Amino acid sequence: QVQLVQSGGGLVQYGGSLRLSCAASGLTFGDYIMGWFRQAPGKERDQVAGISRRGITTYYSDSVKGRFTISRDNTKNTVYLQMNSLKPEDTAVYYCAASRSFDIATMRKADYWGQGTQVTVSS
Repeated sequence: QVQLVQSGGGLVQYGGSLRLSCAASGLTFGDYIMGWFRQAPGKERDQVAGISRRGITTYYSDSVKGRFTISRDNTKNTVYLQMNSLKPEDTAVYYCAASRSFDIATMRKADYWGQGTQVTVSS
């Protein structure tokens, strides 16, 4: 049974930092590209970051570029999202995703999803 278990998140002030983690089990982690999405109330789920199988190539949406960093540790089957300089508009439920496709910028049809974690940025 494949599981993506997320941790991290919470409430932070404007300009603060948070790190999200997503631990995978039940799959061969290195066979999957990984990504992070977010969904604010009343909005669609949008991808904010993606990373290739070996972590060499990354993708960021324009809204988070320069502030967020995605990374992965294939020895721990874990992907991370370091979020700095957080803004109120970053408030959303964040989801990690795993896909066997090859395009790290378009992972909407991912094979597996994490349970979601709330990130709230106060102004």
